Amino acid sequence: MIVRKGKLLNDLKPSDDFSVKVLYVTAPFIELCTPQTNYGMKGQLSLFLNPITSLDAGQRFVCERDFRWIDYRLNQTSHAFYRELLINAVQSAILDFFDFHSVINKETGISTQNALLISRFLDMLENGDYRENREVSYYADALCVTPKYLSEVSKAVSGYTANYWINRYTSLDIARLLRDKTLTFVEISDMFHFSSPASPRSARTKVKAWRLSVFQQRYG
Repeated sequence: MIVRKGKLLNDLKPSDDFSVKVLYVTAPFIELCTPQTNYGMKGQLSLFLNPITSLDAGQRFVCERDFRWIDYRLNQTSHAFYRELLINAVQSAILDFFDFHSVINKETGISTQNALLISRFLDMLENGDYRENREVSYYADALCVTPKYLSEVSKAVSGYTANYWINRYTSLDIARLLRDKTLTFVEISDMFHFSSPASPRSARTKVKAWRLSVFQQRYG
């Protein structure tokens, strides 16, 4: 399991016999170690939808070997080129995960232009633009492309249109806010600038509609 957005995980309750090995890497270091290939964009979107990847026996062996190697290098603090060692070890693991994903999903790389466009689009979503803007045209205008082109590239890269990702980010954020018992439906509705009057009933209706969207996206 590879988790990019830690805030999406909460209320974890492991069983008494639960055992896990965790490798925590900061986002800046991951960016530094990620190879200069556009394939990472597909992996990033895939992991956002499902952080769990089922590996076969050979892939599990490689994965465990990568983890052991990173752990070994991590403890070599006296090495004259310690930082470079860690970069090399983490980059090897990233390349192996790219390979796992490409084999499992039968994916190929994407063009630099398309990778840059989707990266900028996702940056806008990561920054929370969806709270005020949920129209594809808003993002297309900001990225200097047409709404149709943005959706076509999004579909080609991720398998989903631009509108899907806007709704996905919105739904997940609302689901997270609903777990905060200090917030009312009206307050959550105001955060997302829903157009109807901010009465408790109308706010509750809109927020519940997005909560249903979360369920449908997750379980079909």
